[in-house]
Amino acid sequence: MRILVTGGAGFIGSNLIHYWLKNHPDDQVVNLDALTYAGHLESLTDVENNPNYKFIKGDITDQKIVSDAMNGVDIVIHFAAESHVDRSIIDPLQFVKTNILGTAVLLNAAVETEVKRFHHISTDEVYGELGPNDPPFGEKNAYAPRTPYAASKAGSDHLVRAYHQTYGLPVTISNCANNFGSYHDPEKLIPRFITNLLEGKRVPLMGKGENIREWLHVLDHAAAIDLVLKKGEIGETYLIQGEEKTNLEITQMILKILGLGEDMIEFVEHRLGHDFRYAIDGSKLKSLGWERKHSLEEDLPIVVSWYKENEWWWKPLKGNRPNVDRVAQKSYNQ
Repeated sequence: MRILVTGGAGFIGSNLIHYWLKNHPDDQVVNLDALTYAGHLESLTDVENNPNYKFIKGDITDQKIVSDAMNGVDIVIHFAAESHVDRSIIDPLQFVKTNILGTAVLLNAAVETEVKRFHHISTDEVYGELGPNDPPFGEKNAYAPRTPYAASKAGSDHLVRAYHQTYGLPVTISNCANNFGSYHDPEKLIPRFITNLLEGKRVPLMGKGENIREWLHVLDHAAAIDLVLKKGEIGETYLIQGEEKTNLEITQMILKILGLGEDMIEFVEHRLGHDFRYAIDGSKLKSLGWERKHSLEEDLPIVVSWYKENEWWWKPLKGNRPNVDRVAQKSYNQ
């Protein structure tokens, strides 16, 4: 089997490649990645010499590169996307280009080459936000995205379904909760807070930390994708559920692991369009036999240890990057 993973140098994509080569050693994996700020080949140094692994540098909006990468592919697992909400507030057009146009280019190539399955990775954010007592979102909930990132992902989801209906392309979609694990870019909440604290810096927590997210270990996510490809029904969507925690609870967990107090928290303004809560119902996926094997309580300390032991990986990434969350907090009236 030949697998094309788009965005395979990113956080979830690189973990999926590690998972796939370990659990499907006879398969060939092609990694197509543009190596933007979120793509790091350093995350794949231990597989770069594997004869069943191939890397192609390229943008998913480039039709020729995509067509060449799709040659001989049986399954596409499409991760490649602009995914940082704060960046989408600063530069929404880049998100529209990559997430919508890029997905369309991939879908066209998949139709032309008659791939056996196109699996599209989406997010819980396409459904909008929930109140504290609202039931979790299910696969049948209407889309109500509230940020440019979420809207661009919603658009790509609709394209995937349209190519199934119009051209008969065999597709599946999975919408996941926030992921955590190794090789997570330090712009995102958990790795940023861990690395800030390791550097002796305070952590910028929006509002009072009351916003609620679900957290899913990245290897549980990889296993869920594997299961959907094996047992999922063509044309269907599956939600991959995590554990609900407030951002303050996540921060407190990290502080406790590192033996630090809450004086290391810096409370900052909310960003524009900051959704209060996401939660999804994973019953449909669980009916296929999926269950989480990892938890925040057991695995967050392991993740913290990984960042302690792998400064070579994350320190160069923090560098002189702009503080994107602070820019995204500015309102039009300021």
